[in-house]
Amino acid sequence: MACTSCSTSDGGAPKGCKNNGTCGTDSCNKLTVFDWLSNMSLPNGEAPFDCVEVRFKNGRKEFYRNTEKLTLSMGDIVATVASPGHDIGIVTLTGELVKIQMKKKGVNHLSNEVPKIYRKASQKDIDIWSTARDKEEPMKVRARELAIAQKLEMKISDIEFQGDGSKATFYYTANDRIDFRALIKDFAKEFSTRIEMKQVGFRQEAARLGGIGSCGRELCCSTWLTDFRSVNTSAARYQQLSLNPQKLAGQCGKLKCCLNYELDTYMDALKDFPDFETKLVTEKGDAICQKQDIFKGLMWFAYTNNFANWHVLKIDQVKEIVAENKLKNKVSSLEDFAIEILVEPEKNFNNAMGQESLTRFDQPKAKKKPNKKRKPAGENTIVANNNKPANNNRQTPHDKKPTEPRKPIIITKNVDKK
Repeated sequence: MACTSCSTSDGGAPKGCKNNGTCGTDSCNKLTVFDWLSNMSLPNGEAPFDCVEVRFKNGRKEFYRNTEKLTLSMGDIVATVASPGHDIGIVTLTGELVKIQMKKKGVNHLSNEVPKIYRKASQKDIDIWSTARDKEEPMKVRARELAIAQKLEMKISDIEFQGDGSKATFYYTANDRIDFRALIKDFAKEFSTRIEMKQVGFRQEAARLGGIGSCGRELCCSTWLTDFRSVNTSAARYQQLSLNPQKLAGQCGKLKCCLNYELDTYMDALKDFPDFETKLVTEKGDAICQKQDIFKGLMWFAYTNNFANWHVLKIDQVKEIVAENKLKNKVSSLEDFAIEILVEPEKNFNNAMGQESLTRFDQPKAKKKPNKKRKPAGENTIVANNNKPANNNRQTPHDKKPTEPRKPIIITKNVDKK
């Protein structure tokens, strides 16, 4: 079934993607769970689990109880309980796997507070739902204008209409507490609908809107990441990353969640390392650590009186020197323990298309004609020729035939030396 929840939909099909609802635009594929139990039957003829998972706009998911015992499968559009009225969503998960998801999210499947599903959505319900979704983008632009007019330091990131069009939820982010009571009155007067304001964090905002990260893939928070753990700058320090806020921050403006992915590996590797502040005492002077290679087990040390020369030591050698220093013994020098690192020769990579140049189709530039050197004015040599300036190879208008240039007569004057 085509994705009718896509805000870019046109007649029930997303614009441009031509994937019939399986694209990644506007939560078509956000936070999906593969049902690996779909082809397995329950033992002893047990009844299937009566709760299903329903997805709404931008990956918002809720659990509902199928009290009417409807035959539901993934992709069905259903009408669910809402306050007030009803909401429209898409079934994303059924069967026993829903029980596992509810346990993971901390929802008790035996509780009577689990809302129920009314029915499968009719064509009239889908039309009203699609019409309400088409209003969201122009409404968001107008809502931001009203918020700016009241000089409120808040950002309205998204608007979600209820399936029956009776209520609109405004998602916003703000650094401080916002008094938006006057803003709600303006919204209700402008849009003629019930208004609900919901503040979300900056990470949740990025998860709702989606985007492409610096790695070239879709944001983790909008595709599979559900729990947002705190990220500290110490994670970057342990991984020896440059503390550049522009490189460490994600689209939400906070530190990237992927800084925590490899942190455990670095922490395990650092257990065998001496402390970075370790000082080695030698007869040539004290040495302090300048750099570490965690996975190769190397440390670079330099004397305090000569930071220009670094010496590479293995962590076992560093521990040996530290053990000698604890016994109040000084080693002779770092050079006795240092190792040499072989520099790998540069590899010449060939182009996959051969040795052709990328500019082989460009038109060759026309060669410029060499400029004739001209003598600058004022550099002509004047010699005396019968008291007339010499003018070599120059013809007068009255001369019909070129004549050979006359040899200049150079006049010299002898001065007697006294």
